[in-house]
Amino acid sequence: MSELLLYIGNKNYSSWSFRPWLALEGCGVPFRDVVIPFDFPAGNPRIQEISPTGRVPILYHGNFRVWESLAIIEYAADLFPQAGLWPEAIEDRALARSYSMEMLSGFRALRGACPMNIRREIQAIDLPDGVMDDVLRIETIWQQSIARSGGPFLFGAFSAVDAMFAPVVNRLEIYELTSDPVSLAYMNAVKTHPAFQKWQAAALLETWVVPEDEA
Repeated sequence: MSELLLYIGNKNYSSWSFRPWLALEGCGVPFRDVVIPFDFPAGNPRIQEISPTGRVPILYHGNFRVWESLAIIEYAADLFPQAGLWPEAIEDRALARSYSMEMLSGFRALRGACPMNIRREIQAIDLPDGVMDDVLRIETIWQQSIARSGGPFLFGAFSAVDAMFAPVVNRLEIYELTSDPVSLAYMNAVKTHPAFQKWQAAALLETWVVPEDEA
């Protein structure tokens, strides 16, 4: 089988890159990553050379390309069905995909006001309307899923849906957006997962600064 090559943005900031990287790494899918930092005012021109959308992430499998975080995860799940990227039970898989799609299409207030930033010191900020509504919905998903599965992850074992929410775990921590015990326990499970730790260690070594992501 040809090598899977995942092109990603800055590990400190790129939540879209973080999701498929963490899903593949956390579930043991073999791949290699290449960081293309978006440290130019108009974006890194190298991205235009490799991505039809001009964005990351994008996965190369030989000459075949797949882009968008969730599509990359689905492709890897088809290639490596034994990896457990999605929960085993059909209802659990449907819920996990529903939550993942909701993560992709929703929570715009939270994402806009509170960028992912692995290096950021933990500190609250003034929040615009809508942010805490997003947080409430996220925490409801977490609480209901963990009550159903028993935890420590949303469907018991780590899977792609946990990777989809990992940037939110960072946001809720660094902007001090929750004190809920269930949420904090789940966030700790995600943060201490070896794949999260590996990404975080690399992010902390980066020197690029993107001003608009420094809330």
